[in-house]
Amino acid sequence: MGKTLKDIQNMIIENQIEIVDFKLTDIDGRWRHLSIPAERLNEGTMENGIGFDGSNYGYAPIENSDMVFVPVLDSAIIDSYAAVPTLSMIGDVKIIDLPENRPFDQYPRNVAIRALEYMKEQGVADKMLIGPEYEFYLFDRVEYDIRPNHVASNIHTKQAPWAAASDNSNNGYQVPHGAGYHTSLPMDICNDLRSKMCLAMKEWGINVKYHHHEVGGCGQMEIEVELSDMLSLADGTMSAKYIIKNEAVKYDKTATFMPKPLANEAGSGMHVHMLLFKDGKPVFYDPEGYAQLSKEAHWFIGGLLTHARSLCAITNPSTNSYKRLVPGFEAPVTIGYAMANRSAVVRIPAYAKTPDSKRFELRNPDATCNPYYAYAAILMAGLDGIKNQIDPHAKGWGPYDFNLYNLSDEEKAKLTGLPASLDEALDALEADHEYLTAGGVFPQRLIDQHIERRRKDSAAINQIPHPAEFMTYYDL
Repeated sequence: MGKTLKDIQNMIIENQIEIVDFKLTDIDGRWRHLSIPAERLNEGTMENGIGFDGSNYGYAPIENSDMVFVPVLDSAIIDSYAAVPTLSMIGDVKIIDLPENRPFDQYPRNVAIRALEYMKEQGVADKMLIGPEYEFYLFDRVEYDIRPNHVASNIHTKQAPWAAASDNSNNGYQVPHGAGYHTSLPMDICNDLRSKMCLAMKEWGINVKYHHHEVGGCGQMEIEVELSDMLSLADGTMSAKYIIKNEAVKYDKTATFMPKPLANEAGSGMHVHMLLFKDGKPVFYDPEGYAQLSKEAHWFIGGLLTHARSLCAITNPSTNSYKRLVPGFEAPVTIGYAMANRSAVVRIPAYAKTPDSKRFELRNPDATCNPYYAYAAILMAGLDGIKNQIDPHAKGWGPYDFNLYNLSDEEKAKLTGLPASLDEALDALEADHEYLTAGGVFPQRLIDQHIERRRKDSAAINQIPHPAEFMTYYDL
């Protein structure tokens, strides 16, 4: 049963809340927010919403940029990161119109909602469950400087090997390069901080499966959450990033979801597990199929692999994303699928054996994406595979039950790879996006605007001389 306005007003009184904070998502996947005194949350807020200028959020211009934010009452949570007692809510965005306001079709949460509606309209399923894995780095301090005559970044972290001789506070328990996976105390200096993050996530309605130190010895972490419905975990991904960053700041650390903040260290991805249900029954299970997957599951995989290159423009939308998608660091580079093979872009976990848990994961996404767009795009690619009955085996995409990194150059040349750069991914999206616009899920102007913004990012960053270029070319 959903919360009512009266429930929220009682919550405000019981917790002596003074401010109500509304969090909105911009086109890039960042939260922005506006706040009102608690006593101003009333029936008018719910009926009329709170007006704002959507053109400042990066969306494509429309005939009317005056919009209203309408809170989702069930999302109400006390925000412990604000000094003043504050109640936080996310919400939906509508365009002011007559006779009634209408949903803004570019708003990320609305796109995810529409994708789920389209799934139901197609008769494929009535529920999509996902399970993202959040990988990130925790550092003590980060400095960066971009000037015409000076380009530099400097990362400080006590547990890194390079800190052994230079950090006055180091205790001799450094984690060797690439040896951080499940490392124990006292080397795992952020264990308690991760536990605090997980407890905070639970308070925000996000159920944690486990947490641990990841491969990157100089501070890479992972928190994996339990499977839940797609919209809830799109909301939850925004909340999780907010919690992780703010908990880090609270304890004099800094957290980053950059896919590759450090050269020659493991990159951070956001693998996404997925499965569908219809009338309470798993769509992806068949005891006789390869890896016990149904034909619908294989077709869904076929859709993911067919559109993998264009999907990258949404699931991996930063120039930094493609510094992670390289061989040698457990990140996928080849379009293919397999069981329990971490070098394939689609992996079928061998441990998921029951009908209700039978699933697969897409391993290329990273957390620089806008989660609403990314999860919706993944669903739309899979639905396109089911609609067109795309058999990944018939297409030559596997199953690859061997390490793709160990193939000869001749064998590798026969495989199709993921994009090697953001520009390459954007080219793929320009050529292949009809599966996204099906059913009016992704408006064309949203795709155009996304491509335009990311191309500007790429052009700006590509024009900055890299320090490694001085090392390589200065004396030529």
